Amino acid sequence: MPPRAWLVRDVTVALWRSVQDSGTFATDHLAAAFRRERRIGSQERKAVSEALYGMLRQARRLDFALQPVWGGLADEAERDLARFLAWQVLEGGWGVEDAERLMGGVDWRTVVSVGQRQEAIADPVERFGVSHSLPNWISSLLMNEYGDEASALAQALNRRATLTVRANTLRIDREGLGAKLRDEGVESVPCRYSPTGLRLTGHGNVFSLRSFQDGLFEVQDEASQLVSMLVAPPPHSAVVDACAGAGGKTLALAALLNNQGRILALDPSRPKLTELTRRCRRAGISNVRALQIPTDGYPGEVEALSGKVKRVLTDVPCSGLGAMRRNPETRWRLQPADLERLPAVQFAIAQRALQLLPEGGRLIYATCTILRAENEDVVEKLLDSNKLLEVVRPAEILGGKLAEDITDGSGRFLKTLPHKTDTDGFFAAVLRRR
Repeated sequence: MPPRAWLVRDVTVALWRSVQDSGTFATDHLAAAFRRERRIGSQERKAVSEALYGMLRQARRLDFALQPVWGGLADEAERDLARFLAWQVLEGGWGVEDAERLMGGVDWRTVVSVGQRQEAIADPVERFGVSHSLPNWISSLLMNEYGDEASALAQALNRRATLTVRANTLRIDREGLGAKLRDEGVESVPCRYSPTGLRLTGHGNVFSLRSFQDGLFEVQDEASQLVSMLVAPPPHSAVVDACAGAGGKTLALAALLNNQGRILALDPSRPKLTELTRRCRRAGISNVRALQIPTDGYPGEVEALSGKVKRVLTDVPCSGLGAMRRNPETRWRLQPADLERLPAVQFAIAQRALQLLPEGGRLIYATCTILRAENEDVVEKLLDSNKLLEVVRPAEILGGKLAEDITDGSGRFLKTLPHKTDTDGFFAAVLRRR
């Protein structure tokens, strides 16, 4: 048991409860807690973060492990503490005696026998769900779509994601950024696929680094960087980012355009666009204009671009299952009704964006999910509804060598899977108007 384990315990349990009660993401709660709790040192911050995210990932398995002892726990506060200790014993490297020291009266040796008990579950879907800590309905989807790969995929989604950054090539190249980070005590290695990406090792709070404050890099998963590369905007061209959000891909596109041409970043959320604008200032980007739009159409300013925009990126709202490494809460908040609703929303957004394309223009349809209903099925519906559209294979844009590992079996679409590429799960299709 590490020094000041009581502090890690108290802060983590309080954060766990606040995340459960609020319905917002753990990242926000952690940031607020670390600003508020000055007594938490860097080692405790790391331990709290790992424990909280671990508990969120393993929530179902932890409750199953504790099932035999639930009756001896007085209230929800004791159950939260038991969840924390169960994670530490099963995943965090603590011994049974450590748990007994902090919470006596619980048969911790029964708790750690969870592996035997979960293997005895008769229903294969429920057994998969408990083993990988997923709701049964998501377990069933993964098993049906991925077959023998489903277990490896679920395991990868339960691992902590590597922190990946993209060098802002308007100010520095990847090698120069690596040297700057090393001077600040942060080690990194080049990404496997993205030529501007670095994976950080042994990192702390990267947002406090001088290189970040100087706009030399942005935090962006490697798969997200690949989607931006797939847009491949022609020099000096106009690009519409139709679902820009806080602007991760928008900034990458601005760098690809060398701060020339123009990018119109659209989103219904004013706070997200405000954040995008702030990020552009830090990165030294001047070719982006942020515009708030309604959820069901384009304002006149955008309508006036119909038939004139050579590249439109629609990074549509999705279930986010491909990014569960970063947002483990997703699995507990998503409902089957969301999967029934989202494909229609995604199709409508992409269909609306098609009006902006001239002949030869390209729509890039992207998600951070791994489910066919939100990916291939929506694209096939777009192709069926628009006979002048054709698929452009990623190999034609990125080159065959790079595309080989990051495309689906047909080679038609970009498809990254965490257990294969060690990135978030992303999908992208490039559709060209003939």
